Amino acid sequence: MAPRTNRPRTNRPRTGRPPAPDAPAAPDAPTAPDARRRRLPMRFLLPSLLLLAVMAMLMLRGFVHSEILADHRIRPPAATDQVPEKILDGGPVIDTRGGRTTSLSLPDHRLVLTFDDGPDPQWTPKVLDVLKKHHAHAVFFVTGTMTSRHPDLVRRLVAEGHEVGVHTFNHPDLAYQSKKRIDWELSQNQLALAGAAGIRTSLFRPPYSSFADAMDNESWPVTEYIGTRGYITVVNNTDSEDWQKPGVDEIIRRATPRGGKGAVVLMHDSGGDRHQTVQALDRFLPELQRRGYEFENLSEALGAPSAHTPVTGVDRWKGNAWIFLVQAADRITGMLVVGLAVIGGLVLTRFGLMLLLSGTHARRVRRPDFRWGPAPVTEPVSVLVPAYNEAKCIENTVRSLTASEHPVEVIVVDDGSSDGTARLVESLRLPDVRVVRQHNAGKPAALNRGLANARHDLIVMMDGDTVFEPATVRELVQPFADPRVGAVAGNAKVGNRDSLIGAWQHIEYVMGFNLDRRMYDLLRCMPTIPGAVGAFRRSALERVGGMSDDTLAEDTDITMALHRDGWRVVYAEKARAWTEAPESVQQLWSQRYRWSYGTMQAIWKHRRALVERGPSGRFGRVGLPLVALFMVVAPLLAPLIDVFLLYGVIFGPTQKTVLAWLGVLAVQAVCAAYAFRLDRERMTHLVSLPLQQILYRQLMYVVLLQSWITALVGGRLRWQKLRRTGVVEAPGSIPQQRTAGSESERRPVG
Repeated sequence: MAPRTNRPRTNRPRTGRPPAPDAPAAPDAPTAPDARRRRLPMRFLLPSLLLLAVMAMLMLRGFVHSEILADHRIRPPAATDQVPEKILDGGPVIDTRGGRTTSLSLPDHRLVLTFDDGPDPQWTPKVLDVLKKHHAHAVFFVTGTMTSRHPDLVRRLVAEGHEVGVHTFNHPDLAYQSKKRIDWELSQNQLALAGAAGIRTSLFRPPYSSFADAMDNESWPVTEYIGTRGYITVVNNTDSEDWQKPGVDEIIRRATPRGGKGAVVLMHDSGGDRHQTVQALDRFLPELQRRGYEFENLSEALGAPSAHTPVTGVDRWKGNAWIFLVQAADRITGMLVVGLAVIGGLVLTRFGLMLLLSGTHARRVRRPDFRWGPAPVTEPVSVLVPAYNEAKCIENTVRSLTASEHPVEVIVVDDGSSDGTARLVESLRLPDVRVVRQHNAGKPAALNRGLANARHDLIVMMDGDTVFEPATVRELVQPFADPRVGAVAGNAKVGNRDSLIGAWQHIEYVMGFNLDRRMYDLLRCMPTIPGAVGAFRRSALERVGGMSDDTLAEDTDITMALHRDGWRVVYAEKARAWTEAPESVQQLWSQRYRWSYGTMQAIWKHRRALVERGPSGRFGRVGLPLVALFMVVAPLLAPLIDVFLLYGVIFGPTQKTVLAWLGVLAVQAVCAAYAFRLDRERMTHLVSLPLQQILYRQLMYVVLLQSWITALVGGRLRWQKLRRTGVVEAPGSIPQQRTAGSESERRPVG
């Protein structure tokens, strides 16, 4: 579903010059309170639930792949003095049900082939094919993990007349386990069997078991307890030792009983390469059949009722639900792995392009002979400052403009402020500064009002919480010496970078935004002229209908519209502006939520550029895919890096996981250092980069995820005013910052 806009359309025309100014609104008109302020905790709900669901799927997948709760300890042999002699000297079938202590041997010339550790998707079908070819039956002692992952093979086992036995869920040595864990291993395996084939079984084989005479004081109590749970324990008296891969002839020799006796033969259909087992089986069966042996399942060999009991009702539904969840977890994990590969490719591609193209851009514009046109731009400029309740910072803003080295007129458009913003600006009585009042109608309407009142053909737009350096306007308008340029993006910097959140945003601005703009400049598809510092040619704005309120990202919307109209959009690195970044998580959330959702709206609005011709088509087939991949898809998939990091750290392989994450961090650190060097920023701020990747980036993930959810469900998002403190100043060429509420301590930013 398309992202939906949040505001009614205005009455302005879609093309041509913006409307003439109306009568000024009453000063300090009241406006709606900050929307959704009390709902911040709820914003985390849906993304948090989704992330929890992803983690649950990974946990389930790790569980059925023996990565979680697995116990691979193998104990040494113990004494045997507590094991009854008739068990040690008896057959391979041990029955301790109902207080019995008996063992059974197979009749002569009866062989029961048993296969452990499966079902395996590669080798079990080949074993079954050989058994079917020679009309033989067998017993498969399956693990719950493999049964859960390959239920179709269990169904085939049962359908072809073979018996299934329990080999625990994830193959631990039960002598190390409590009775509660043993019950869990059995019941979980039975749950998987119920879901896979609709049966339960009374046959059990303990992991790491051997002959009956190998029973000892540690394993015998387990066997007795297993009997109380209704199971017959089946060990073996002929071991092919196929797991050692001794060769086909040796497997056949070891599996063949002596003197025509009956036997339970141990083989494996899982746990590694079993091609020798399959080849040996194809020779073993016909050779012994010619010698009068019969290959049956255990119940057939003993003349006993089937070990299988049908499962119906609630237990069957539980089993089906379990199999469904395991299959879903495997599929979802597979998609996540693909997503991880995609995001890895996107991240490396983006970093590679940023490093290559941003360096090329810097070298080009810093050449001594570089010029935008035959002569520098000296004509006056109209600076539009939309302001809504900016009393704390508007003075710094307009004073920085009046100190400009380039001739400017400043138009402050008061958008129905209720804090005296308009009166404050008028009381300053600064030259070439005008105030235009209007009822609260939003930033796009305020910019259009300012444009209608502007006297000059070059228009600079900035935010009411931003300050310019004296050279900013001059540097910002120089690209207009090229008549093909319709808009220019300036270099927005974080002024309040002393706080931790501010420092993280400072890294983001320098590393992400500015490197991106250099890259997009060379690719001629820059997606956004920042609202804090941007310049436009009036004729370009008028051709596309002025600023639109169709999206929450009017700066991205107008930039894309200019590209589609054939204008060049470039980046002026020396046009520095200092903006006040949000200083709380709630304010940061509000800002980035609007940016993310607005960018998605803008992409959707301009989607027709994908199929159009000319400049619009070029932007649509180059710019829109890049913006969608790098600004929407990549951030959406990026949490997979941290999800798999967390999973790997907890459940392993921990060392490889940490090394991989450190590798990604190293790549980011290189890009960040390069970006700071290009912008001539101090490297000391990069100290907080690792913490930014762990904490700050997670918040950005949730914001983008919430934006996606809002777009998919067609939700509406209202404009949200950020609370400002006015800490960013520009008394000279370099802005200064102060602690809110304090005038005594001032020091440079930078």
